[in-house]
Amino acid sequence: MLLNHEKYQSSFDKAMACAVECEHCAEACIGQPEMVKCARMCLDTADSCRMLATFMVRGSYFIAPLAKACAEICETCASECDSHDMDHCQKCAQACRSAAEVYRQIAGVVMADA
Repeated sequence: MLLNHEKYQSSFDKAMACAVECEHCAEACIGQPEMVKCARMCLDTADSCRMLATFMVRGSYFIAPLAKACAEICETCASECDSHDMDHCQKCAQACRSAAEVYRQIAGVVMADA
């Protein structure tokens, strides 16, 4: 039987990769008045991804609903970042979409197991 951290290892890795890209994007956007929305959205997304990663490690009962919410958060962040041409925004959008895809799978799988 797999332990929680083993069961969700690849999903955990995606969550943390997304959090890192969001933090990088936010850092690059801070101080630019026209990028305030992007920076704030990236920080919120990074926090949600880290929280989901923590829930996965401990095997929380709330993984599925949180994964569903995180997928929506990541998609919204990806759309915001896609509206900017900067390389850091494009990398963030890609990481968010990749994470959202995994989160939707988790939500479906875990909900079916419940």
